[in-house]
Amino acid sequence: MTLVVFTALLFVGSLAAGALGSLTGLGGGVVLVPLMTLVFHVDIRYAIGASLISVIATSSGAAAAYVREGFSSVRIGMFLEVATTIGAIFGSFLATHIHTQALAIIFGAVLIYSAYLSWQQARNPVPDMGKGSPWSDKLKLSGEYPGRDGKPCRYEVEHIPGGAAMMFGAGTLSGLLGIGSGAVKVLAMDRIMKVPFKVSTTTSNFMIGVTAAASAGIYLHRGFIDPGLAFPVMLGVLCGSLAGARYLVRARVSLLRTVFTWVILALGVEMIANGVMKL
Repeated sequence: MTLVVFTALLFVGSLAAGALGSLTGLGGGVVLVPLMTLVFHVDIRYAIGASLISVIATSSGAAAAYVREGFSSVRIGMFLEVATTIGAIFGSFLATHIHTQALAIIFGAVLIYSAYLSWQQARNPVPDMGKGSPWSDKLKLSGEYPGRDGKPCRYEVEHIPGGAAMMFGAGTLSGLLGIGSGAVKVLAMDRIMKVPFKVSTTTSNFMIGVTAAASAGIYLHRGFIDPGLAFPVMLGVLCGSLAGARYLVRARVSLLRTVFTWVILALGVEMIANGVMKL
């Protein structure tokens, strides 16, 4: 395979990953890392480094549009990002001391768990409405977002400590595996804190860039970010995330989530199988 063909195929794959990551809030890294390791045979550490750069691009591309349209909650994102960033730094240090095959197995397990979460959210797309809490009132985390008819929909946030604890775990996974760990972020906001799905999805996109930036600095220092890999991946994910942000309002999220669930489930099983065979 020539360098031009390799770069073109990597760009196309990153384009699709960016669109899916933007629409679902799970981050494109869950597709990018298996794509680069299984299809293009890139070392997983360099794949994770390129994925972290692309996650920053996803957040930069989609988050600006979501904030402008009134879907993302900047207050929730900035508050929870403190716990996520601490977790990302912790996970990045762990990644430099864990064997490559072990990383592949861990990554596969996270993919399968993400598929389970996507399936659960497709079956139960509307959680119970939150009742609020003293913490959310003091921090002013409750808010509103645009409804289908253009009228604002009010929501109340609850279980702040539980959501923050989940965010620390999400950040650790991001630093360890080079993904946006959007599945855990969306789960924490949607299921624990009772944030509406579209708000949790778009706020997750807003957060993953900061989390990835904290991890990317450590990967750069360790020499695991290759510009030749990172540039086409970043460009493809950026274009895909912008396209996904425009499509979100009228997208059939349930169909997209079903397709995404089966794709990452297959990739997760493949990653675990490859990791076990190479141990």
